[in-house]
Amino acid sequence: MSDPSLRIGFMQGRLSPLVDGRIQAFPAGHWREEFPIAHRLGFGRMEWTLDQDDLHANPLMMAAGQSEIRGLAKQWGVAVTSITGDCFMQAPFWKAQGHVRERLIADLVGVIHAAAAVGAGLIVVPLVDNGALENGLQAQILRENLHALSPMLGSTGVRIAFETDLEPQAQMAFIEDYPSDLFGINFDMGNSASLGWPPEIEIPLIASRIINVHVKDRVLGGTTVPLGEGQANLPLIFQLLRSVGYDGYLILQTARAADGDHVGAAQKYLDLVISLTEAR
Repeated sequence: MSDPSLRIGFMQGRLSPLVDGRIQAFPAGHWREEFPIAHRLGFGRMEWTLDQDDLHANPLMMAAGQSEIRGLAKQWGVAVTSITGDCFMQAPFWKAQGHVRERLIADLVGVIHAAAAVGAGLIVVPLVDNGALENGLQAQILRENLHALSPMLGSTGVRIAFETDLEPQAQMAFIEDYPSDLFGINFDMGNSASLGWPPEIEIPLIASRIINVHVKDRVLGGTTVPLGEGQANLPLIFQLLRSVGYDGYLILQTARAADGDHVGAAQKYLDLVISLTEAR
């Protein structure tokens, strides 16, 4: 997948107005409009966003919505090939008990089937912020329940990419407990920059398990900023990704526009990422 136009996507919502002032949320009132806008800008794919609030009202979770998503994707040439499960971070089943845990795991099963229905072969499970693993018991609950779902993942062709706040060596120790054909790492260059992980150490170490990349920039210990204005060494990061042979998705999870021109910001970021992928 060497053609940048086929590799580069955007996080759903980045082409829409902010929802309640949040940098990332499902754009309930604008999701259909993002397909033609993305086509016009030159994006070939999007990463769908699922929030815990109104999860079952999200079009991705309903048969009629899935049919409409497939139609829009075909009409505009913008594939939905991955899903960010913010819902799992907002309500992590590995921190719940009893019937609540059972219900949240049932939601995950529903998301897996929904992903398969629209041709999205990858679900990002964020183990950061409210979803961060706090102890060994939570890690065990996560592992046991996901291993139990492995046959379903295999039959649907859906993989899970973990996004963690673990330092690189610990991240590799964590992912080695999961089979590589079904589970991998979502490398978020902005989060790593904020945490201070040197890309020349992290990327070669985790390269064999990277199956998705979030493109963004953050300041050290701080928030998301426009690409090139934070701690992420973008030229080095893209050079390292090339050197380790990563040719998968590059999803723009970039800063929102201060002036409200989110579409213009996305175009600028897309042009920058294309130049970085083509640089030698």
